[in-house]
Amino acid sequence: MVDVVLGAFYGDEGKGKIIDCLASNSDYVVRFSGGNNAGHTIEADGHKFAFHLIPSGILYKKAKAILGNGVVIDPKVLIEEIENLKSSGYPVNNLYISDKAHLILPYHIELDEMYESIRKNKIGTTKRGIGPAYCDKYERCGIRMEDFVGPNFKELLRENIKNKNIILKAYGYSECDFESIYNEYKGYAKVLKKYVCDTTSMLHKAIKDNKKILCEGAQATLLDIDFGSYPYVTSSNPTIGGVSTGSGIGAKYIGNVYGVIKAYSSRVGEGPYVTELNNEIGDKIRELGHEYGTTTKRPRRCGWLDIVALNYSIMLNGLTGIAINHLDTIGKLDKIKLCVAYEYKGKVEKYFNTNQKFLENSKPIYEEFEGNFGDISNCKTYEELPEKAKKYIERIEELTDTKVKFIGTGAGRENIIVR
Repeated sequence: MVDVVLGAFYGDEGKGKIIDCLASNSDYVVRFSGGNNAGHTIEADGHKFAFHLIPSGILYKKAKAILGNGVVIDPKVLIEEIENLKSSGYPVNNLYISDKAHLILPYHIELDEMYESIRKNKIGTTKRGIGPAYCDKYERCGIRMEDFVGPNFKELLRENIKNKNIILKAYGYSECDFESIYNEYKGYAKVLKKYVCDTTSMLHKAIKDNKKILCEGAQATLLDIDFGSYPYVTSSNPTIGGVSTGSGIGAKYIGNVYGVIKAYSSRVGEGPYVTELNNEIGDKIRELGHEYGTTTKRPRRCGWLDIVALNYSIMLNGLTGIAINHLDTIGKLDKIKLCVAYEYKGKVEKYFNTNQKFLENSKPIYEEFEGNFGDISNCKTYEELPEKAKKYIERIEELTDTKVKFIGTGAGRENIIVR
């Protein structure tokens, strides 16, 4: 079976830690959606790696790391990650890129910045070109990896730049120069060509051979283009459906689906956020949890854990287990709150709704728990955790009817309890 790790909230839940744990026993690790607007941070062998495109499972040399067809790829960023790994002693001979994955090119980045600048209500895009690249994919003028490393790249690029320059010029933005972009990117194509292949066939052969496959998500459920808090969402499907469309792996092969959360919650960018704490406690959580974006370095908005939103994510993704990170962080507070329902127009609501007006006008209903867990970084089993920490976790399990399978107890890759 294929195991899947997904973000259950607004991203930045620490998926990299859980992926790293599971990847140690995997033969293949697959990234299936998003672009370099995402990031996983892993500390290994004395190095700190910030992955924006390459699956973090690449650190295990026995695992084949695959960028699936659902990913949009900035070649420049990908090559920088490859070079960073090589300089740290990783040969990167276990990377494979789907021939069907689409490219992010300089005009996508220009358009991303332009569209955000003219919006009345800002979305909070990372301006990495992800949205415009997906637009080209669905408008059927995108350039795929097989085109990029093949003989048609020059003419496809010329036609796209001609059309995009019309838009850029109309809004007073600088036009893209075809010759300079082509000369730069044909060099990138030479570097990446050896990694490009039919990854869908590769994965189905692996399934037939009973190999262990792990699919790692980027972004998270509440940022899903269909099921998130639209329009303050990402441009892809980081939910369970994106696994199949972004890798070619059929639903019948999927086994465990783990949703990753923090013991509190956070969000980057604009959009409604019911449990946000615009006060000293929110600031304290941000500093204790080092809540600054891996990709953008933006300070994250912080708040209490939201069970209403979590149950929505469990329902949508069919989660078989929960992974909780930053239990050590929340345990440093004197008191901890858990949102168990919303108050909306005088009524108690326990069902999540992505409607903006509903979220903006909902107030959290909390239960309170004792904090001050002490140092739990050396706890290797659930039984070793203090009773106050167990009470918090068990209440989450009770409210979600889902078992907590992984517990992050510190920053290091070894600071994790697997149940």
